[in-house]
Amino acid sequence: MTRSDSRSKPRMEDLPDPIEWPRLPGAQRHMAIVIAGAVLLGLVSTVLVGWTMDSWEIAALYAAMILASTVVAYFSALGRARRGAGGIDWTMMRTALDSRSDALAVTDTEGKLVCANAAYGTRCDGYPSPFDLAGADEASRSRLANIAEQARRDGNGFAEIQQSVGGALRRLRISVRPADAARSYLLWTLRRGTAEKAMDDTVALLEGPAGIWLGSAGLMIVMADPSGEIITANGAFKTLISGGSGRAPTNLVDILEAGEDGARRMKTGGGVSLPVRLIELPLGNQKEQGTSAYVFLILREGSAAAEAASRVPDSLPALLSVLPIGLALADRDGRFTFMNESFAAIAGVEAGSELRYPSDLVIDEDKTMVSDAVRRAAASIERARDLRVHLKHKPDEPVALTVGKAPGAGGPAVVLSLKDNQEQLKLEKQIAQATKMQAVGQLAGGVAHDFNNILTAVIGYCDLMLLRHTPGDSDFDDINQIRQNANRAANLVRQLLAFSRQQTLRPQLIHVSDIVGELSHLLKRLLGETVTLTVKHGRNLAPVRADPGQMEQVIVNLAVNARDAMPEGGELTISTFAISAREAKSLDREGMPSAEYVAIGVKDTGTGIPPDILGKIFEPFFTTKEIGRGTGLGLSTVYGIVKQSGGYIFADSTPGGGTTFTIYLPAQEALPEAASAAAKADGGDPWGQGKILLVEDEAMVRAVAERALTRKGYEVLTAGHGEEALEILERMPEGVDLLISDVVMPTMDGPTLVQHARKAFPDLKIIFMSGYAEEQLRKSIDVPDVAFLAKPFSVQELSDKVRHEIARGTARAKPEPAAAK
Repeated sequence: MTRSDSRSKPRMEDLPDPIEWPRLPGAQRHMAIVIAGAVLLGLVSTVLVGWTMDSWEIAALYAAMILASTVVAYFSALGRARRGAGGIDWTMMRTALDSRSDALAVTDTEGKLVCANAAYGTRCDGYPSPFDLAGADEASRSRLANIAEQARRDGNGFAEIQQSVGGALRRLRISVRPADAARSYLLWTLRRGTAEKAMDDTVALLEGPAGIWLGSAGLMIVMADPSGEIITANGAFKTLISGGSGRAPTNLVDILEAGEDGARRMKTGGGVSLPVRLIELPLGNQKEQGTSAYVFLILREGSAAAEAASRVPDSLPALLSVLPIGLALADRDGRFTFMNESFAAIAGVEAGSELRYPSDLVIDEDKTMVSDAVRRAAASIERARDLRVHLKHKPDEPVALTVGKAPGAGGPAVVLSLKDNQEQLKLEKQIAQATKMQAVGQLAGGVAHDFNNILTAVIGYCDLMLLRHTPGDSDFDDINQIRQNANRAANLVRQLLAFSRQQTLRPQLIHVSDIVGELSHLLKRLLGETVTLTVKHGRNLAPVRADPGQMEQVIVNLAVNARDAMPEGGELTISTFAISAREAKSLDREGMPSAEYVAIGVKDTGTGIPPDILGKIFEPFFTTKEIGRGTGLGLSTVYGIVKQSGGYIFADSTPGGGTTFTIYLPAQEALPEAASAAAKADGGDPWGQGKILLVEDEAMVRAVAERALTRKGYEVLTAGHGEEALEILERMPEGVDLLISDVVMPTMDGPTLVQHARKAFPDLKIIFMSGYAEEQLRKSIDVPDVAFLAKPFSVQELSDKVRHEIARGTARAKPEPAAAK
């Protein structure tokens, strides 16, 4: 019994029915209640109509109309429910997924599997949720959760995990991206490693018609793991070792033995030991535990071979040609004796070309390495060796070459296996890039948080000093210069946070044409006289949701980069246009789902970007400018702002032909303007009144905030951490008007402090101040009705925020006027 024989095939009925009622929790129960209520209301109405009009015929007609309306409403709701909560036809979705050979699955916001194709069921030995593929491995489960979050945030995610299928560990590469514009559903794509694909293809070959044909020709083929455990074999091998009984050994160690002369012999099911010739072909990368396997070609020799001579093909190459992997054979001198079509296709060998040695396939730098590996394999010094080489016809793309010994009748020979692993290398680069960007982003966010505390104190003290100095004082200019440089440092911190997608954005519905139009005069001054600016606006563009200030920074950064790429002058064209869902699909932009977009194009006629640099331009601190002219944060800032706004940015360039940056922002529906906006600070009385509890672990920030609020007329109590603040509140039964707290503090953090404080004072107004982004904090803080003040802040910003929150609390506390009777 081989390992593949014990593997049960997944059944399509194991896949959850995507149109069944449980997709709408309690739908049947709620629908039944609604129907019962409608029928009861109809009966009551019928009795009232009949009694009022004294005409039971009219009442019966009225009752029939109500029942008919109820039936129509019921079946309409049933049809909508069966199409899914989002109007998705899951039956059609499953049909579309089944047309693909890749393993595909769709999950909802809760991580439940809602749709998958047959390839997914085969690959996963059933239909588990993608989140369950890692089993009990917490690290792998965490990676899957992270790439799901990354896909909803950035548009795609990649991870590699170990999957247990049939008792064996398999390497699985997983990519995920949003399946719809709202990012409620995720589309998962599962791909096998190179070794796993070769193993699966070999299993399909041996268990299919080709395995039967090879067996009828007298060739026995076995695939086994490094320990000799048989994974699968063709029928000829199974029949010979079982003797027709159906029971057979499961390990090659129990079947093959070596004689004193080094010849191989194989034990049959009838107890006979036959001389055989064994050719060993390694599969996969032997350095990767759990993925290595070997294919053994077994030929009977001597009289046993003569008995099957009529069924053995004229040559072994004819048999090797049908294998789905690139294989070649070389003699003891290292000369090619055979290569199959797969090997020739990967190596770029044309028909009729004369290649004598394996080293003729590779570039000069790899020739010595390949020749040495072939020599050592022919001399039986090494069993097998994996090499990473560069072929002559594709010198920029490394491939995997495995060189091993293959004992033959004429003495030691060499077998070579060539694998095109470009897809694997591409995925590895994407995973490495995503991991690097995430790590640098986390570092940037941490540095920015600490730096913001310092800048808050510097800017605050400068504001306090400027209150005591007029523009005519000798120190005024010096203090103002310190403040301006602190603001420049704050802008640099915002760029770091923009790259790490942790800055505080204040998104609103805007029209990109308005943003571009308002910037056109500023851009003309920035570009200079040698660069011509052309602006083209599309018609009937939908609004987008973004921070207008940050979008201005995006356009300015791209325009400045374009100016620097045109030292001799040129033309810069900024255009806005709409992209339909069909056009977005035809663009085939990596990671961008099909949806309605509003696009901004920034095109220059400059020097262009070389292909080897194009993939690095969004990395932080990467710049091609000379020292002192660029920080390397411009394009990474643009990338972070666009991603945090839910959009996508791509660069297309031709060296010498200019560069085009295209930003795609999801189109939004225009919402009606509110009848009345919230009351804004009108700049009336700058003085305030009220009692404020200020909680901040950084002494310098606490001191400057206390002085600023005290000067505005507030009574300020201070605490260095959450527990100290609770002790102060316990001594104040009347409470305070406002609590201002840092978020991250030792002993007790801000959110925990607020939860305890609101148990005694439920209506307590809260302001959180932090160097982290507001969006990031609101996702991690489960505290309702709180305001946020981003660090670094000025004295005026702190005063305005406090006055606004106290005024809002006072307005809410006023009783509503009695309704007129």
